[in-house]
Amino acid sequence: MSADPTAVATALQVLAHLGVTLTDLQSDTGAPATLPTVAEYLPRVVAAAGPGARRTYGTYWERMATAWGDWPLNRVAASDIEAMKQEMVATARSRRNSRSGRHAGEHVIAAARAFYSRAVADGLIDASASPAHRVAKPRRLPSTRRALTPHELEEINTVARTSGNDVILDALVLRLHTESACRRGGALALRLVDLDRTSGLVRLAEKGTVRWQPVSLDLAEHLYEHARVRGAVAPTDQLLRYRNGQPISSRRYDHLWKRIGERLPWVAAQGISTHWLRHTTLTWVERHFGYGVARAYAGHTDSPGSSTTTYIKADLHDVADALSAMTGQPHPLVTALETSNGPATGTLP
Repeated sequence: MSADPTAVATALQVLAHLGVTLTDLQSDTGAPATLPTVAEYLPRVVAAAGPGARRTYGTYWERMATAWGDWPLNRVAASDIEAMKQEMVATARSRRNSRSGRHAGEHVIAAARAFYSRAVADGLIDASASPAHRVAKPRRLPSTRRALTPHELEEINTVARTSGNDVILDALVLRLHTESACRRGGALALRLVDLDRTSGLVRLAEKGTVRWQPVSLDLAEHLYEHARVRGAVAPTDQLLRYRNGQPISSRRYDHLWKRIGERLPWVAAQGISTHWLRHTTLTWVERHFGYGVARAYAGHTDSPGSSTTTYIKADLHDVADALSAMTGQPHPLVTALETSNGPATGTLP
């Protein structure tokens, strides 16, 4: 329904009598008279984001700045974001674990939502005006990851220990992930100060959480010797290192699985990666020690499901019990050792 011209004229006369303009009324709402452009605002978004968000969304934020850099924040429409999503899906690079560009499409929307959530928090736009939150994210497909069989795990470890230019490093990496069920980021973040050789613990910093995770005393000693021999001296020096003393990066994982896939075609065909080791260990723990222990082993801190989860929490000693049973090795935190046939972690060369 259009406004009554007579009423509008009367309202304008009242405002003029009070010495107030429409611009004054708009500025009183707290919104700036001129919104920054996408390119102008992006540095503030990047500065406020954590390292994980910058790594995941950085490419898509740059795409936004290239496409809409000169546009004020309120000019971008939901259809613009939807169009960029479709473009990224169509041009996504094919990788071992790709899902026909679906992940790229999800990340476009997630990056745009993170961008506009910051603008809402800064009071630049109203929450209802965010175009990113009016674009539906595609439903996530079920994961194709599964627990590896003991035979498959042994094959992978054998290839890692008998090929490549640094079998000691590769065997150590696989064993670390199998024993601790850590994520790749957690392993790369490990420093000398994060290793407790006496208690058989490593301090994992991953996905915004920090926790102590039991590992076998044998693995803890190998991690220490590896780091010491390869030049780690200061407490903050990274544990996992190349022969030349330089800390490893995620590229080592990419090369490792590419090499394993070349020698084991089923690894390449199924897109097996380091995260499958986490699935393998946590599945074994859940089958033998229950959901509560598996949850603690994984380092999950959220509280999904019913209130029953409040009463099935496990502690560090429970996790150490599961580790001892899985590896068949005693652990300082174990209350009662119960050995069983767990995933074969392999022996270090």
